[in-house]
Amino acid sequence: MKIVVTGAAGFIGSNIIAGLNARGITDIIAVDDLTVGDKFRNLADLQIADYVDADDFYLNFAEGGYGKVDAVFHEGACSDTMEQDGKYMMDNNFEVTKQLFAACQAQGTRLLYASSAATYGGSDTFKESPAFEKPLNVYGYSKLLFDQYARRALGHQFEKAKTQVVGFRYFNVYGPREQHKGRMASVAFHQFHQFRKEGKVKLFGEYGGYGPGAQLRDFISVDDVVAVNLWFLDHPAASGIFNLGTGRAQPFNDVAHAVIGALASGPDNAKTAANGSIEYIPFPDALRGKYQSYTQADISALRAAGCQHVFADVQTGVQRYMQWLLANAQTA
Repeated sequence: MKIVVTGAAGFIGSNIIAGLNARGITDIIAVDDLTVGDKFRNLADLQIADYVDADDFYLNFAEGGYGKVDAVFHEGACSDTMEQDGKYMMDNNFEVTKQLFAACQAQGTRLLYASSAATYGGSDTFKESPAFEKPLNVYGYSKLLFDQYARRALGHQFEKAKTQVVGFRYFNVYGPREQHKGRMASVAFHQFHQFRKEGKVKLFGEYGGYGPGAQLRDFISVDDVVAVNLWFLDHPAASGIFNLGTGRAQPFNDVAHAVIGALASGPDNAKTAANGSIEYIPFPDALRGKYQSYTQADISALRAAGCQHVFADVQTGVQRYMQWLLANAQTA
């Protein structure tokens, strides 16, 4: 089986390669842009057959330059929700994906691509339906626009697809290999470093009708994200757009307590947290009106497709992640 992973040196892409390697799959073409060279660390311990720069890949692929490819995991994108350059965002997230989609359909290659929960934006309902899609930023819109494009081409349930097409609306993903993401890394990653440096973690204060640290998100471990991606690889008849979250919203406070519980010394970590290990900071003006205070994936479509994967809760997943960060502190 020959696989392409775009965004291969990124967070989710590199974890998908690790998941494929765990199955013994190494005939993998890794596609990325290593202008930020330090991202190579996410690939250094993985087995791939070839590396191709993103500037060269898409046209060569459309022309059949890589032979028969069974599936493409398309994780390559600009994922910075604060990016204001709409032209750049559309070129990277919409136009490139359109070209890849057309090439995959023409060649009979399965396409599993990254959409985003940012497509819901200001909605309070997170179900894969146009009625609930209200992006708050150009990143969310760029992801929604391709979902809409695919629906027009394939039917609302992708029933007209010549070969498998799956879009995953990722919710708040955390876990190993995200260290290069800077400000866009997960809150768990930032809190790990905050606690080790300062003995406390920082959360937003009151906002949007929610108390300090009480805003709710659907936090999902990247291990679970990989497991669901690979479930669809195993089930080529399943196509469509699917939420990829746990189906359970938890407050940011839960993440903070899980981080502190994993890192703090002493028998009573809850008491440690109550004694000033969480600092609540004013909500930033730059995020007002652009911030989702509540997300919770409706995973009924995922379950109806037959995927019954059991997702880790924050307490379990974050503790596991903290142990990985401790073991890889020099590179993380």
